[in-house]
Amino acid sequence: MRLHNIVIAGGGTAGWMAANLIAHAWRDKPVSVTLVESADIPTVGVGEGSTPTLKRFFSDLGIAEQDWMPACNATYKVNIRFRNWSPGSGIKEYSHPFISQPDTFTERAFHVNCHTRRLGLDVNTQPDDFLLNGWLAKAHRAPKTPPNFPFRIEYGYHFDSALLGRFLTKHATTLGVMRKEGNIAQVLKHANGDIRGLQMADGSFVEGDFFIDCTGFRSLLLQQALEVGFTSFSDNLFNDSAVVLPTPAAGQLPVETVSTALSAGWAWSIPLSHRTGNGYVFSSAHISHDQAETELRQHLGLADNDGEARFLSMKVGQAHKHWHRNCLALGLAQGFIEPLEATALHLVQLSTEFFIEHYEKGHFGSAHQDTFNAHISERFNRVRDYIVAHYKLNTRDDTDYWRENRNNMALSESLLQLLDVWYRKGDLPAEIQRQNLHHHFGTTSWHCLLAGYGCFPPLAKNQPGLGDLFVEKDLDAFFRGCLLNFPTQQDYLQR
Repeated sequence: MRLHNIVIAGGGTAGWMAANLIAHAWRDKPVSVTLVESADIPTVGVGEGSTPTLKRFFSDLGIAEQDWMPACNATYKVNIRFRNWSPGSGIKEYSHPFISQPDTFTERAFHVNCHTRRLGLDVNTQPDDFLLNGWLAKAHRAPKTPPNFPFRIEYGYHFDSALLGRFLTKHATTLGVMRKEGNIAQVLKHANGDIRGLQMADGSFVEGDFFIDCTGFRSLLLQQALEVGFTSFSDNLFNDSAVVLPTPAAGQLPVETVSTALSAGWAWSIPLSHRTGNGYVFSSAHISHDQAETELRQHLGLADNDGEARFLSMKVGQAHKHWHRNCLALGLAQGFIEPLEATALHLVQLSTEFFIEHYEKGHFGSAHQDTFNAHISERFNRVRDYIVAHYKLNTRDDTDYWRENRNNMALSESLLQLLDVWYRKGDLPAEIQRQNLHHHFGTTSWHCLLAGYGCFPPLAKNQPGLGDLFVEKDLDAFFRGCLLNFPTQQDYLQR
């Protein structure tokens, strides 16, 4: 195999994540990686939460937490807490904890209670009472265990995305990745339509065999040069804008992201060691930018002169093909689903790993391109469905935004079937298995969402009594015993 040149257009977290994964995976092969980025083009820089897949990213690269977390002002994340999404059900907030190995002993009780409640019986269906990370979140405990702890704990992180990009840049250079700074003036193609190289504004030319588009929503390579179309998700995901406004760090650092429903979207709160990241994801068709900023400031208790707000526009959807000819798009260039469940870097990582596997399997050619595209498109669609369900199932009645979301019937067949099985008191785990959805959001995640929204029938008039009291006492004792093995996040990070 001759030297194979891979060129990544655009940096940011997506570009440098891909550079690290590719350089690491093919470190023993004749593959060169060059990343081209411009100092004139700022990164979006607000994707500051992750799923547990990011833990595997650092583990696979051999990067220890004590090396990267302090450098990125990172904290641990075990849970997402949703507030005021379903007030009509009487539920003020609910949790979606990351599922860990000890939950093997308690997930079944949660599922059974949810099914029992769907039959009209009054039992506990609060997700964080049944899942270890829910207990850690309530106790502000870091998901770090002593060496003799016999179970694996899953968790994600909160981090400063700009600092993470810089850290990944430095690490990639140790793997041999070459960095070229400059602006791309033109994307040049071969006669057969493949990309030949990048004509730079300074007159230089960057030639390659394969190109990775990480140029953000512009998608200079895949969508502009190669004219690959884009499927918008705007028919069922209304939010297209965000306003960002940081505040000082919390005195006691939570181990969870908080998502609070507002009048035309939702506000996030992400605790970092040096500040708290805040933002409001909203629909510009339902609220103006000025109104959104005012509402966010009121939500945070800030005056008009407390900090400068920054606005972002979002292009929600996905490219028709994520890999076309000799070009792969990653990050915002391949698509974007709003950050409600922190899936952005999750999809970048999975897309890159799947590409590495199938590109090598095809002898560094496009033999498995169709399989890749079908798989990644399906990933995006199923993540979209889980996010859409948050809006479809809301019980707010204070604005047109929430009423229009609840009345929206632009739902996929997959989501319609899941909701039909739930409301007909059918076997939801069997339906998730039938649709092969456990690779996306699994059975327990769907139970967290549906139970958290109070998607249950009215209670039966005649209740048999507290039949699950003994089970709840057992769960309480089990989890309180587990908590003794975990330090508080504050204590652990200070070490």
